[in-house]
Amino acid sequence: MNDTVMVTGGAGFLGSHLCDRLVRDQRDVLCIDNLYTGSRNNIRHLLGSEYFEFQRHDVTFPLYVEVGQIYNLACPASPVHYQHDPVQTTKTSVHGAINMLGLAKRVGARILQASTSEVYGDPAVHPQTEDYWGNVNPIGIRSCYDEGKRCAETLFFDYHRQHRLQIKVVRIFNTYGPRMHPNDGRVVSNFIVQALRGEDITMFGDGQQTRSFCYVDDLIEAMVRMMATDAGLTGPINIGNPGEYSMLQLAEAVVRLTGSRSKLVFKPLPSDDPKQRRPDISMAQAQLGWQPQVSLEDGLAPTIDYFRRLLDV
Repeated sequence: MNDTVMVTGGAGFLGSHLCDRLVRDQRDVLCIDNLYTGSRNNIRHLLGSEYFEFQRHDVTFPLYVEVGQIYNLACPASPVHYQHDPVQTTKTSVHGAINMLGLAKRVGARILQASTSEVYGDPAVHPQTEDYWGNVNPIGIRSCYDEGKRCAETLFFDYHRQHRLQIKVVRIFNTYGPRMHPNDGRVVSNFIVQALRGEDITMFGDGQQTRSFCYVDDLIEAMVRMMATDAGLTGPINIGNPGEYSMLQLAEAVVRLTGSRSKLVFKPLPSDDPKQRRPDISMAQAQLGWQPQVSLEDGLAPTIDYFRRLLDV
């Protein structure tokens, strides 16, 4: 069996960290990315490695390669990017899933889907467990991502039932770390960039809405463990940090760690923005022997350092 590992979206934030980990483990890695939101800079340090190969390709078109495992991470994952071209976002989730599942079926590969906590929408259950079906607006401005990812999960489980494909599905909650895009509209990168530039920090709503923040190294460890589990474990499994912070708490931590004098300014809450989001990770703890190791402040420090170098401030 071919032991090459393919990572779609491999030049993105999460994908590049996953490629790092796999190369470090001396796995042969084929990185696939159309560079819509990914960047060569994220993988430039890997291009000389004997274990790494990059191919520019859009997963909405079929791909014919020989691989043993597929991590399907390709999709714009921040509101700024996925709302810029919502039709393409849905295509990437749905057509991309169909094409990657078709490839996995042809070559007998095991395939992991990077799903999202957004499948829970604005949750009426807190914290969110994997058996919660969600509270999602199917026609809102975030629907291209939320419903695209929900449809991708449907496809994965139908391929599993109909074709006995070996699938793994993880639902990723808010993740942060170096290589986040500075203009992706996510709260961690927004706050850090504004603080480092001495700009006002934009707070939507009253700042009491909550999120959980998982450091990227913890997330990648969980994904690798999930791929290595017995075929009988399909998921979906929540991956995230159950520590819950309000937006005000996050902003205060960022201001303190950057030494910024930025002030907070409050603006109306965007449409369909969830009020709270926190994973129940009981299943990941039991099935993967995994739980996050990096605290919010310990993860913010290298993230801030990355943005300080990137912005040269």
